[in-house]
This record gives sequence, structure tokens and C-alpha cells, in this order.
Amino acid sequence: MSLTDRTPGAASAPAGPPAGGRRGGPTVADVIRAVTTGDLPVRITGYDGSAVGPADAGITLAIRSERGLSYLLTAPGDLGMARAYVSGDLGLEGVHPGDPYEALRVLKDEMPLRMPPVGEALALVRGLGWERLLPPPPPPQEAAPRWKRVVNGLRHSRTRDSNAISHHYDVSNAFYEKVLGPSMTYTCAVFHSPTDTLEEAQRAKYDLVAGKLALKPGMRLLDVGCGWGGMVRHAAREYGVKALGVTLSRAQAEWAQAAIEREGLGDLAEVRHLDYRDAPREQFDAISSIGLTEHIGVRNYPAYFGALRSRLKTGGRLLNHCITRADNRAPHRSGAFIDRYVFPDGELAGPGRLISEIHDAGLEVHHEENLRQHYALTLAGWCRNLVEHWDFCVGEVGPGTARVWGLYMAGSRMAFERNGIQLHQVVATHNGPDGVNGYPLRPDWTP
Repeated sequence: MSLTDRTPGAASAPAGPPAGGRRGGPTVADVIRAVTTGDLPVRITGYDGSAVGPADAGITLAIRSERGLSYLLTAPGDLGMARAYVSGDLGLEGVHPGDPYEALRVLKDEMPLRMPPVGEALALVRGLGWERLLPPPPPPQEAAPRWKRVVNGLRHSRTRDSNAISHHYDVSNAFYEKVLGPSMTYTCAVFHSPTDTLEEAQRAKYDLVAGKLALKPGMRLLDVGCGWGGMVRHAAREYGVKALGVTLSRAQAEWAQAAIEREGLGDLAEVRHLDYRDAPREQFDAISSIGLTEHIGVRNYPAYFGALRSRLKTGGRLLNHCITRADNRAPHRSGAFIDRYVFPDGELAGPGRLISEIHDAGLEVHHEENLRQHYALTLAGWCRNLVEHWDFCVGEVGPGTARVWGLYMAGSRMAFERNGIQLHQVVATHNGPDGVNGYPLRPDWTP
């Protein structure tokens, strides 16, 4: 199946006046020629019957409607492409919508783009019609722009964070079961070999976290941003730990608590629908934060790590597992596609900033490692799952949302492979008087 297959919600007719209404004007192919140079690596076809690029190209982009062209013209870059693709006005042949990785690679590496001179650009717009520069309404999967989100509170207020988390995680538990697999783990796995299965790698990740935290029977673990409770259940089942998880997603909390009961772990494990700021103010032996830091906002790092420190007993260990930029100079905010379709208000800092903030909160960092290559393998596994269960996933969340996920995961895989973003695990301790923390001279786990 390719993205040119007709699916519910895909554009099957022009969304504006028929192309014939402007015979003699520039074609879609003319527009493409104006913004590219040299030989094209893909075939591009237009709703008006025009085409450019080799007829035998392995990948074809089909601009299916005037609305699709308007999306591309009014929001140049990844946002316009995303709008046209998610709405079905831009199709792809040669790749599966659950894993368009190869198309993204070709477009990034081999598509020669250029900015046309002002006069040429104006002539094109006049020929197409100035109405092409009126942005069409975005697809329903798109979140409001940042400036409009203020109605839900200031950035990273409790209400706005709750809405952002709901936008991403409260999609469909059944959808996530197919994409993430049986462990329902939506964070980077750890592969001892590229041939490891996704489930083996996720289990290895949880064991690595448990080892870094030195979990033992009878200890108390707090897992903030616990997702569907994977770490909570693993710690209770495999290590005899009394584990509490908190998540801002009600759907996650309900699924996780049901899984705890199904597995007979109710005496040891619990997941609550809570903001991390409202987690019990108890002294836990260990705290894990796996994939939450991306959501809290860089300016909130001091309060965040301070809150975790206040809940960690003296001598206890914290493990923070999160996506970072590749360096400390990169902007914190995400690009338009990720912000509007995937993680509203998400922010990433460089690894140096992350470690500095942990230290400045009164914790001592002992170990950190970068797992970015592991995340690329993880995302490839999720894309394979989405491809395998495509029809079910489309039936569960609709074709637009399913396309968002294929695009997001394939693009993220490429970013991790190419060191655009990284994944860092940091281990720190809450020291007692005179620097006493019980940390061993050498790591007491197998890295």
C-alpha cells in the first residue's frame, strides 16, 4: 500500500476552483522547477496533470489538489509539507505510510532546493492566483500555534502541560499496543545487538535502569512520567521493589493500573494520574525519570530536579533518561511539525545543560551515557510495527493521525542516526553530610 491509495480523509478533488479555470497559467511542474535546481531524485506529479522528474523514479510525490499546493506555498518547510501530507493532499508512492524513512532520506540528501528570485516568484504567484497565498485551515490533528495556547495557561503551567500530554498520549491505548508492542514502552530501548527484538531491548533497558539505581527487594521507587507503567511493573516483578508511578495522561494511568492488577502486582506496584509536582513528598530510595524531562520546559529544570531531590532520601540515586540536543548551542524549542503535531511545548537542552542543572539542584552526577544509536533502532522497530498493523491503526485513530506517526517516527529515526538529537541517561545521588552517598568506587551494574 502507498500513500497514493485513496483513504478516508484524503483529497480526491481540488479544494478550490478547478485547474482549468486558469488555462495557460503556471502548472504545478512549473512551481517545482522554480524552487529546485538540477536533476530531481523523485517524480513529482500535480493535480493538473503536469509532472517533473524521472518517470522511473523509485519515489513519487503527488500533489493532489489546489489545497495541497496552498499548504506548501503558505507554510514553506516541514509544516506545510506535514499539513499537505497529513490531510492526504500530498501523497507518496514507493514507501509505506507507516515508515516513509527512505522518502525522507532521499528528500533530505538529494533534493536540490533553491530560492527563486523575487521577480520570478511574483510572476508565479500572479499566474497561480493570489488566493493560493491564503492559508487553508490546517488538518484537525494539528495543535494550535504557541501564541494561541495561552488560553490554556502560560507555557508549562499545570493546565497547559496536561493538555499537551493529552494531545500526544491520549490517542488510543489500542493504537499504542500495536505500535509499541507488548511492553507498552514508549522510550528508547537498549540493544546488545541490532538483531535483538524490540521486546528484548526494552527489557534490557529496564534492567539497565534497575542496575544503575541498585534496586533491591523492599526498596521504594518513584517513577515520574511513568507512561503505561513499564518500569513500575518491571521493578516490582523482577526486583521486588515497591514502585509508584505518576503520569499526566489519564489514559496511560488507567491502562497501567489495569495491567498491574492483571499481573498480580497490586501489592507492590501502583500508577496514579498525577502531575510530577504533586507526587507524594515521601523519601524514596530511588527515582527514575524516563522520558519526562522533554515535556517540562528548560527554564523549569531547577524546580524539576529540586522536586525530585526533595523526594529522594539521603544516599538515594536518581536516573534521568531523556532526549537532548547534540550540543548546548542548539535552540531549545522543537521545529514546527513536532510542536504542532507531536509534542506541543516540548523542549530539549544540550547534555551539558542537563548535567549542570542536576548538579545545581544539589545532586551529584556520577555517570552518564549517550544511547542515541539505540533510539534509532527503537524507532525502526516501532515503524515496523506500524507497517504490520497499519489497517488496524488507521481504523483506530484515522488515516491522518496514523500518517503523523509514520512521519514522526521515521523522521526521528533519521535525526538520531545523524546525531541531530541524542538520548542521555544520567545517574546522580542525593549526598548526605560530608559527601557520603554510598556510591561504589566503580559502577555496580554492567554498562
